[in-house]
Amino acid sequence: MVRAVALFLTTLTGFSGLVYEVAWQRYLFTLLGSDSEAVAAILGIYLGGLALGYRLYARVTRDVTVRAQADATRALLVLYGGTEAAVGVLAVVFPWSFVVAQRLSVLIPHGSPALGFTGDVVLATCLIGPPAVLMGGTIPVLTQALAVSVEDAARVHALIYGFNTAGAFAGAAAAGFVLIPALGLVSVVRWMGAINLAAGATFLVLGMARGRTAVSSAEASSAALEVPQFMAFAVVALLSGFATITLQTVLIRMGGLSLGSSQFTFSIVVATFVLCIALGSFAVAGFRRIRAGAVVAVLWASAIAFTALYIPLDDGPYWAYRLRLLFGRSNADFYPYYVSTFLVFLGLFALPIGLAGALLPMMFAVLRQRFGGLGALAGRLYSWNTVGCLLGALVGGYALLFWFNLNHVYRIGVATLLIAACFLGWVLLARRHAVANLVCASLGLAILVLLPAWDPLRLSVGFFRHREPVAQAMNGPRALAEFGHESVDVPFYADDPVGSVTVWERKGTAATPSRSVRVNGKSEGEIPTDYVTMSLVALIPAWIAQDCARSFVIGYGTGVTAGELAALGCARSVEVAEISPAVIAAAPLFDYGNQDASRNPKVAIIRADAYRALLRSSERYDVISSEPSNPWVAGVEMLFSREFLELARDRLAPGGVFAQWIHLYEIDTDSVRMIFRTFTSVFDRVAVWHMLDQDIMLLGINPASTPLDLDRLEARFSQADFRAGFGRAGVPDFASLLAREVYPVGVPNAVVTWHTDIHTLLHPLLNSEAARAFFRGDQAEIPSLVSERAEAVGRENSLLRRYAARFGGTLPEESHRHAVEETCKYSLKLCLTMLAEWKAKESASPVVAELLERYLHLSTSAHADSIVRALVPLFGSANDGDGDSLQQARDASALFMEYYHHAAPFDRAALLSAWRRCPGGLQPGSECLAGLEETERYLGSLRD
Repeated sequence: MVRAVALFLTTLTGFSGLVYEVAWQRYLFTLLGSDSEAVAAILGIYLGGLALGYRLYARVTRDVTVRAQADATRALLVLYGGTEAAVGVLAVVFPWSFVVAQRLSVLIPHGSPALGFTGDVVLATCLIGPPAVLMGGTIPVLTQALAVSVEDAARVHALIYGFNTAGAFAGAAAAGFVLIPALGLVSVVRWMGAINLAAGATFLVLGMARGRTAVSSAEASSAALEVPQFMAFAVVALLSGFATITLQTVLIRMGGLSLGSSQFTFSIVVATFVLCIALGSFAVAGFRRIRAGAVVAVLWASAIAFTALYIPLDDGPYWAYRLRLLFGRSNADFYPYYVSTFLVFLGLFALPIGLAGALLPMMFAVLRQRFGGLGALAGRLYSWNTVGCLLGALVGGYALLFWFNLNHVYRIGVATLLIAACFLGWVLLARRHAVANLVCASLGLAILVLLPAWDPLRLSVGFFRHREPVAQAMNGPRALAEFGHESVDVPFYADDPVGSVTVWERKGTAATPSRSVRVNGKSEGEIPTDYVTMSLVALIPAWIAQDCARSFVIGYGTGVTAGELAALGCARSVEVAEISPAVIAAAPLFDYGNQDASRNPKVAIIRADAYRALLRSSERYDVISSEPSNPWVAGVEMLFSREFLELARDRLAPGGVFAQWIHLYEIDTDSVRMIFRTFTSVFDRVAVWHMLDQDIMLLGINPASTPLDLDRLEARFSQADFRAGFGRAGVPDFASLLAREVYPVGVPNAVVTWHTDIHTLLHPLLNSEAARAFFRGDQAEIPSLVSERAEAVGRENSLLRRYAARFGGTLPEESHRHAVEETCKYSLKLCLTMLAEWKAKESASPVVAELLERYLHLSTSAHADSIVRALVPLFGSANDGDGDSLQQARDASALFMEYYHHAAPFDRAALLSAWRRCPGGLQPGSECLAGLEETERYLGSLRD
């Protein structure tokens, strides 16, 4: 009974332990940043704490067993109950402790980045080091407490390890998919603390009750661990830990290249890895006796199985795509798809990872047959293994990727297993077998060296963005690769600690190359395709800001944003925070199309996480331009959080502008609304501008002494440097630029109720919602802001309307044409609204007819001219002719909401008049009256 309860509780604490690891990592990103150094430091602290805990509890377990004599089980259970309770207490107070650490971090001198980072690492160690050390007590204490004999110990140990790891599997899946999005970091950590407190209390009760006697104190006090052969097992434990974490790092990255680098991919791969280790441990529990040669055989089998996986791994993106085609795009398909993905991963990795998971329990089983001190033995053995895991995280998962690509790191991990097998075989087997073992290991290492490199084009194809069949992909991965190499060159490929970076160059293009930079299989910018977006996210905020002397750019990408800012005469310095060393290395390949950004002396590229770079900067910037990856990509959501936006706002100079790029593709309207609400909760003066048809930009304008001055803006646009920059972006004149304003300054701030939550670092909702929308392949709409208050602000602040007022309310014909044409580049709906306004003012204008004819074929819902005819009445009161039908009134409301444009606002009275003239009359209870009241509520409300 005691053993069953203890194993159940061990499963729960394994669950909470993995959830802690995920939650702590999210927490500490706000302290250390999210770059590769921060990730390595966090893993190092966590694994280092576990290793120290195993070692300390090995000694404590042995001492308690010797002193307690016949009551050893009771004493050990009480000890473990206190340990789990202590973990729970530290978890419950962790949110408060973290706030203290943040405040202390601000006080640390950060004149030297290395010194500042070291100070923050010390604070992080104080936060998660103690609970990690306490978690290291699980294996040694329970192994000693629950085993009633040396013969029984191997099975008990394997069950403890298996159940604890199975709980960790559930924690890995639950943390990413459910708990953190639903509860937020604060609640998650405290709920996990409650689990540990409950487990601790239960173990204390078990310990105080009469229990069985543990393995005798004589056995516990044996000096077996001093026997030299233990060190052979310890070295193998270290090497296997290094190999396991190194290979896990590669497989996580391969999962991102195959499925997309979302939090769900990370959770699936880690959960698969942990479950396979648990299954390996459970398998060991079924054997009564394990011979030393079996450990060597398992090492060999694991190395061979991982080697066999090497060849097909670079086809992973293709087969993941074929699996994706089996599922639809609805919410109902989301979990079935990820469950299927998990089962596929489980089928692929169960053997190699399961064998690796069986290794430690098998080594313990062999050692416990020869030596005593079961808890001490388990603690020492797992301490060595965890040190290996620590080296795997710091060296295999971080340092090696500065010099080697993923395929090399994978082979290094497998080679480590071969070396471990050879070493242990030499120590344990007879000489004739040991020589054969050495020969086989040498042959295996030679095979690893001769294996072909993975194809960078197949790795970076990015098929996780396709949800429909692609003709070229139906003939198998090799045929697809051949087709890809016929159309694309890969002049650059490198794996670094952050991601896999590829430069694609399209074959058969004009004299000017067409190149894109891809990170983890996703394009992060292409010249010339994305030039408009990448340049306008620099030029528009610089044009609006009071000055543009100092700029800060988040993410280098193709360098267009930095290059355009540096090309301005007013620019003195442009700092670029780029997290990826490989992106920086690839920068010169894009100088042909970004004003030689990488060689411009004004541009300084800092390899740093943007959050930390801004946090430690004492500068004030005129322009901060943020064009990160999509928020469904793990880690990117930090740059959309309220905390980061507050930091960016505080780093703006008076009259400075923060620009945030947002995509409307592969995201839903609710996620965009969340971004809007979060942004407006930080910036008091927000405007929205359009770039390409699916790219928009939020501008947060720091209050200045004067509002936006149209004369100043026109004069700045007329400067040669700005004219040249906007010319490269395809903006021909001043009216065309103003036409890109979607929501004038203050319109988004006029919304009182957004009907969504704010995205924060402590409750990161956006990445989960955006990743689900990415799975569905949604297409978002810009939130409709047509409330009475928003309309009033829009009429007053619309730059295009203010410019037209100079000419009596209507632009000169040529400027008007350019403004409409520019609007049509990014939004057909707003284009038709502007044409309808022009037609309402000049019904016989030949220019309107010409433009309608030009854009007629672009309309997908109806003929452009019929939409324009339906919109025209919304610009003036309805006539006194025959009443409109109920359906016509409904259609008018739908058009009003869908096509409203603050640069060409409809007349509210015209819409209300259509309802009042409804032929059914406005009798109580009539549909006409209900429609009128609903329309009045909508137009007069302060919601979006």
